[in-house]
Amino acid sequence: MAKVLFKQWGPFAVLMIIAVMALFIPLLPNFDEGKYSAPDIAFVLIAAALVFLMTPGLAFFYGGMVHRKNVLSTMIKSVVAAGVITVLWIVVGFSLAFGDTIGGFIGNPTTYLFFQGVNSGPAWGTIPLSLFAVFQLMFAIITPGLVVGAVAERIRFTSYILFIVLFALFVYSPLAHWTWSPDGFLLKMGVLDFAGGTVVHISAGMAALAGALVLKRRKSHIEHQEVPPANIPYVLIGTGLLWFGWFGFNAGSALGANALAVSAFLTTNTAAGAAGLAWMFFDVARGKKPSVLGFCIGAVVGLVAITPGAGFVSIPSSIFIGAIAAVISNLVVSWKQKTSLDDTLDVFPCHGVGGIVGMLLTGVFATKTVNSAGADGLFYGNPEFFFTQLKGAVIVIIFSFVLSFIIFKLINVVQPIRVTSEEEEEGLDASQHNEKYSQGTLIVASTGAEIENTF
Repeated sequence: MAKVLFKQWGPFAVLMIIAVMALFIPLLPNFDEGKYSAPDIAFVLIAAALVFLMTPGLAFFYGGMVHRKNVLSTMIKSVVAAGVITVLWIVVGFSLAFGDTIGGFIGNPTTYLFFQGVNSGPAWGTIPLSLFAVFQLMFAIITPGLVVGAVAERIRFTSYILFIVLFALFVYSPLAHWTWSPDGFLLKMGVLDFAGGTVVHISAGMAALAGALVLKRRKSHIEHQEVPPANIPYVLIGTGLLWFGWFGFNAGSALGANALAVSAFLTTNTAAGAAGLAWMFFDVARGKKPSVLGFCIGAVVGLVAITPGAGFVSIPSSIFIGAIAAVISNLVVSWKQKTSLDDTLDVFPCHGVGGIVGMLLTGVFATKTVNSAGADGLFYGNPEFFFTQLKGAVIVIIFSFVLSFIIFKLINVVQPIRVTSEEEEEGLDASQHNEKYSQGTLIVASTGAEIENTF
């Protein structure tokens, strides 16, 4: 009885405790030494809003690809991260990621506890520290949402909420500190990640692989049942929102309205377009028909691959990066389909592999001509930087996979992480949320025929 009550009231009680504690945080005045740039503030505010838009975009992207009985449960898992991570980031997440360093591995959790002192903190370049914190929050929100695609159609909602919390505390925040904090050990080692190749995409891709292994295969996967996408137009809408929001993701990472932001904007768009075409044309070359899903998935892979190097590589190089990443991810998807790995929506082949390819190609094509604060890569006569990127990628791959695997296993000890076979058969929309994705019937006037249509 006590266990049932805790499961029912525990999350609400924790939130209420945090809400009451927040009332006792002392207020400090806003800090302003006249160092801020109004155009840069406006630019980063818009960029942060664009990055947030990627979260509902991801919900549409994933929701359109699963079975119709799991659409809502898949979409809410992406969107609910906006609530969970926002509260967690304010309380302790930003401190862990960007607080006073502890050995270059993690930030002091008390530095900005409950955002104390963030408004009065020193400027981050030409913008307030509080704005930088909000911009980084949007990255932290979407990262665990990416993992949803690998564990869709079989993970308990409450278990997923617990995963978000543990992943943000023990995987995402340390990686953000390593890579983007001035005292982070990867940054000091010389690793460059402009907008999240390691912190966001490799970490999410490896967590997706760990989750798929722990949760094991769906019944439909074991029986080789074809699972038709619920709504391909949703995937198209989601791709558009992701592509649009990614301009804030990458260009916004310049943290100012400047020429570097323009370059990052252009490399982002170019890589996405090249990758979408490469995926679709590669499918055609292998005897398939050009598909909406193919172009959309390819475009997202291109966005993933250009993310670490968006502000370090040239615009022409981004064509190559997008095209090669799409082909490699496409081949990994084909390989995965021949194995027993049940990564529902191919998160590991697309985000994990795409992020790895992007990090390594940043090591090849980065040039100080684009960003003087960066480095010259292998293509420009500096093999040392390529091997630095390689070492950084390997470290993040191992760390993300091992920690995520432990987190999934730990959650499974606390409570069953997977729904029952009956709940899986019923669908997670009904079994986890008591809701149903509506299905309509379209009547064709000229023939009177009924055509099944989901909306």
